[in-house]
Amino acid sequence: MTSSQDLPARIDRIYREEHGRVVASLARRFGDLDIAEDAAGEALLAAVEQWPDEGIPPNPGGWLTSTAVHRAIDRIRRESLRDTKHRAAIMITDDTPHESTGPVEDDRLRLMFTCCHPALPAEARVALTLRLLGGLTTEEIARGFLVPETTMARRLTRAKAKIKAANIPFRVPDSSDVTDRLGAVLNVVHLVFNEGYLAGAGDDPVRAELSDEAIRLGRLLRTLLPDEGEVAGLLALMLLIDARRSTRVAGGELVRLDEQDRGAWDPELIAEGHALVRECLARVAGGGPGPGTYQLMAAINAVHTDASDARDTDWGQIVQLYDRLHAVTPTPIVAMNRAIAVAELDGPEVALAIVDPLRLEDYHAWHATRADLLRRLGRGSESRSAYDAAIAATDNSAEQTYLRRRRDQLSAR
Repeated sequence: MTSSQDLPARIDRIYREEHGRVVASLARRFGDLDIAEDAAGEALLAAVEQWPDEGIPPNPGGWLTSTAVHRAIDRIRRESLRDTKHRAAIMITDDTPHESTGPVEDDRLRLMFTCCHPALPAEARVALTLRLLGGLTTEEIARGFLVPETTMARRLTRAKAKIKAANIPFRVPDSSDVTDRLGAVLNVVHLVFNEGYLAGAGDDPVRAELSDEAIRLGRLLRTLLPDEGEVAGLLALMLLIDARRSTRVAGGELVRLDEQDRGAWDPELIAEGHALVRECLARVAGGGPGPGTYQLMAAINAVHTDASDARDTDWGQIVQLYDRLHAVTPTPIVAMNRAIAVAELDGPEVALAIVDPLRLEDYHAWHATRADLLRRLGRGSESRSAYDAAIAATDNSAEQTYLRRRRDQLSAR
């Protein structure tokens, strides 16, 4: 039985898990993002008020959706909208199954493609979808984009206003829409997964419901677009990373890849991920387009998971893959990750010369990478300062615990 102390946390977890499903369902029914999101929020408030006395219903997602629908209808009535829209809202309570009219049959994927409309800037498409589908807060999304929270709040506000002003329809996209918006959709799924496998903030360092949701969406995209290499690549990437989920945190502390218990990795997920990587390689070898970002990232993770012992990792192959990835996606973060692999081949001094000029001051992993390289070079004072900066730049409790331990080891020396 759930104690009264645990109930608020459980309600919050249920709401996060169901948020995307509720908002997507209401967006399809009412064609209005504000109505959908506000009604979902009102349903949460109703749950907080009623569930402690009445108990959590057997189907909490259905309860939230039903409650949100009624709250949305009440809002439409209060605002005295046109009779036609009023009648449409009443008819929406009909339980007749929704008739599919296009290739995207899942409400959440349908809303995702709608939010990725070309009329919106790329950053706004991803941010809005993360907010509506993933249930991430503005602060969490801002951290994922490495921008201030106020900047992200403005992006979300402008995106909603653009959808309303341009009268962007909440309809099932046709095949050409799916192709045109795929890049932004894949970016959304990837960022949702990232927030799940290592949460940006909070006492729960891993939010499995987000990782699971991203993988579910990835599988749906794979069914929808079986010949798209980047769809297969993203799914492979998520599976290979998620295979390590149970070993990534121990005793409330983050466990580095080279220290994880590889015998506890999920062999079925690894096998499925490797098979997808081989499929991508075969497509390229058969004359298809060169591998994109997600296919190359998946290949890097395939090399990691192919080694039964961290000491057997083929770092030369990983550096070669990072060279190709940097040619496709020449970002500072890719350069930093490549430098980590370079350190295993050419030493920490060579790697530090690559990392230092990147100046990713707001990115905790940059500070943590510098701290480790400086540590290996015996520059303890500088390493300690870098650890302090990394700790200050992350709110993930498990990561903070790991970084503090590494920093304190320097003091002990």
